[in-house]
Amino acid sequence: MSPEPAVLVEGLYYRYDPDEPALEGIDLTLADNAYLGIIGQNGSGKTTLIKHFNGLLKPTSGRVQVYGVDTAQVSVGALSRTVGYVFQNPDHGIFCGSTRQEIAFGPRNLGLSEDETRERVADALEAFGLAPYASTPPAVLGYGLRRLVSIAAVYAMRPRLLILDEPTAGLDERSTAELMRRVDAMHAAGHTIVLVSHDMQLVARHCHDLLVMDSGRLLAHGSPGQVFARDDVLARANLAAPAVTELAGRLRDAGLPGDVLSVEAFAEAYGRLLSEAGSR
Repeated sequence: MSPEPAVLVEGLYYRYDPDEPALEGIDLTLADNAYLGIIGQNGSGKTTLIKHFNGLLKPTSGRVQVYGVDTAQVSVGALSRTVGYVFQNPDHGIFCGSTRQEIAFGPRNLGLSEDETRERVADALEAFGLAPYASTPPAVLGYGLRRLVSIAAVYAMRPRLLILDEPTAGLDERSTAELMRRVDAMHAAGHTIVLVSHDMQLVARHCHDLLVMDSGRLLAHGSPGQVFARDDVLARANLAAPAVTELAGRLRDAGLPGDVLSVEAFAEAYGRLLSEAGSR
C-alpha cells in the first residue's frame, strides 16, 4: 500500500465569480515531506491554489485532500492542526505584545497545556534565533525578524505541512539566507514544505520539485532541472531560468550539462570540462 500523500488535488476548478476562472482542472499529488516550489507570474493562480490547501478557499468543483482530509468538509481552524500558512505580509498575523506571546498564541489555541506551550515557545525561540527578542513587541522588530516571528509562530503549532507565500519578498541577501536555512531545517526534520516565490534562483537552490502555473492552469511539474530545461514552458509562463542555468544552456554544445542550477555546480562542471579538454 502506497503512503498517504500530503496533498491530493483532483479536477480542481475555482471561480471568484462566474466570469472569472481562477483555477482550471488542477490535478496534483504531493508526497509527504516534499519540498515544492510554485512559480508563475502574478495572477497565475499560485496563491489561489495554496489557499485551498488550508481551507481558506473551497473548490468550485473538484476535490482537495490534505493527509486524507477533504478540505471542503472541515474548518480552517481544524486544518490548522495539520497545515501552517505563513502569509506574504508578516504584519497580517502579528498582533501580540511580545514575541513570546505571539509564538504561544497558536499552541494555546490548539488547547495545549501551559507546560507544553512553554516548551514549544522555548523551542521555537531557539530554533529561529529569536530568544534575544522574546520580550520585544514583534511590531517594532525589523522586517526580516518579523518574518522569522511569523514562521516561528506557525512552527510552534507543529504542522505537518508548512505553506509559505513569498517568504523572502523584501528581504536582503543575508536575511533571505537565514530564513531559508530555518525552512530547510524544518524540511530536514520531516515537514512538508510548499513555497510560493518569484525568485527562480531561490527555488532552484532549495526546492526539490517545482510547479509552474499560468492563467490558472498547471503547465509543468518536475524537478528544478527538468522544469528549467523546458524552454517552451518557461516562455509560455513568461519566466526565465536562473542566470547560471541559462549560461550553462548556451554552453551545452561545448559539453556543459544543461541542468546546472547553481554557481557552485557551474564552476564544478566547467572545471571538469577544462580538465578533460587539457588531457586530450
